[in-house]
Amino acid sequence: MSLVSTVLGQSPPDSVFGLAVKGGVMMIPIAICSLVVVTVVLERLSLLRVRRVVPPLFERELQSALDTRGTAAGLALCDTDASPIARTLAAGLRSLDLGHDVVERQVAAAGDTEVHALRKWLRCLSVVAAVAPLLGLTGTIFGMIRAFQTVANSGESLGRAELLAGGIYEAMISTAAGLLVAIPTIVLYHYLSARIDRIARELDRVAVRFVQRYSLGVAVTPNRDDRISLDIASATPTPVAGG
Repeated sequence: MSLVSTVLGQSPPDSVFGLAVKGGVMMIPIAICSLVVVTVVLERLSLLRVRRVVPPLFERELQSALDTRGTAAGLALCDTDASPIARTLAAGLRSLDLGHDVVERQVAAAGDTEVHALRKWLRCLSVVAAVAPLLGLTGTIFGMIRAFQTVANSGESLGRAELLAGGIYEAMISTAAGLLVAIPTIVLYHYLSARIDRIARELDRVAVRFVQRYSLGVAVTPNRDDRISLDIASATPTPVAGG
């Protein structure tokens, strides 16, 4: 027993598992929601890295292959690399003979597809952020019903507020659990969305330089500022409750 508990004359707090058990049956779907969030966040964090989406040396290697060995060598390099930027630029390489407009559309479409893939599973976070508080509230309502039913069925309930207070205490656990799942989920959703936007902008910059050099015939280097945009990074993220 802690010093504070001793001074206040209170019993030590329950363990996390003990509180979860007291929260009732609705703690089960809330726990499942928390597992979904952890799984999605860890999986996305392992993929959402600029170096994985746009490898640092890929653009220069592709430029060297195209300038010295031609389109076939560039496509072979893209197939070997298999990163999102490689798949995006491969779509442009396959349509180089069809004109600038076709190349730009193909690169933009392939880039949109890759950004959509980066946003995979984010909708799960949006759903959890909206549903977890409702699950907690439902558990609280069930708990309140049980609490008042206990008081109503007790022949000695008159003047014994502790019968009702104990039930309310247990009922509120599920609401607290729902909020403790939903609030971090909203924060993580927006963090991952911002990370995807940053990666999409880098993907767009590399695609722009590719179109400028090999479709428009503009002499550019990987360090030159972009002058056009393919709007690859313009995809709007899935809205999340509370954000």
